[in-house]
Amino acid sequence: MKAVEIRWHGRGGQGAVTASEIVAAAAILEGRYALAFPEFGAERRGAPVRAYTRISDDPVVPRTPITKPDIVVVLDPSLLGPSVVEGLKPSGTLVVNHVKTPEEVARACQLAVPARVAVVDATGIALKRLGRPIVNTAILGALIRATGIVSLDSVLRLVMERFPGKLGEANSQAVRDAYESTIIAEVKASIPHAGGV
Repeated sequence: MKAVEIRWHGRGGQGAVTASEIVAAAAILEGRYALAFPEFGAERRGAPVRAYTRISDDPVVPRTPITKPDIVVVLDPSLLGPSVVEGLKPSGTLVVNHVKTPEEVARACQLAVPARVAVVDATGIALKRLGRPIVNTAILGALIRATGIVSLDSVLRLVMERFPGKLGEANSQAVRDAYESTIIAEVKASIPHAGGV
């Protein structure tokens, strides 16, 4: 397996960093090498946050920002736009917390390359299962469904370790709900025509 690079876009308090760490830990659990690390601007709740996950068969995993991701994960729909998909590799994967269709999300991002686009109402799932809009575990279910990058079993195991007891059970259910309800489509590039959207 070649290296796979994931770039996460969220807001402080949504759990993007935790989600990136869980995916890296799941890859390690499955015998690969991985590294997850955040990139913060203003460190406050609600401020934009980026995180990165690299998974590889090579033990040397660089700790540099990911500019050409294989996968982009967006936890907050208000962040959608060309900047979140910048550098996404052709035939990469975009996973988004949104209630719109994959095609509508691609248009909102002005997607410049063909990609697999997966959408899930992670906010709705989080509110139902956790009573709060902390969407990281729900977005994990969508990521696994769209990419198979790590196994559902590995993620569920790590979620239970990270959030023990009833909180772990609620978060595990959020992962499962999202895994089952993610909508995936292969979408062509959707750069708008000259003169606007």
